Amino acid sequence: MEQNVGETDKLLRYVAGAMFGIASIAILLGVLETADFIALIFGLAAIVLLGTAILGYCGLYALLGIDTCDLEQQTT
Repeated sequence: MEQNVGETDKLLRYVAGAMFGIASIAILLGVLETADFIALIFGLAAIVLLGTAILGYCGLYALLGIDTCDLEQQTT
């Protein structure tokens, strides 16, 4: 599996994934008042974002033909 997520993209995914994860936990603990299904949605988003950052591969990018690794290599 060829990587298609560049370093800057990975960093943004790590940050967004962590934020969604923290928000999901805060909802489940009652710190944030909102519907419980929002915690599930945020939790799933966190898993997807962190997973794609760790693997360096995004299935949606593959379907759309996007490769941020190549963009970064061309500019350096």
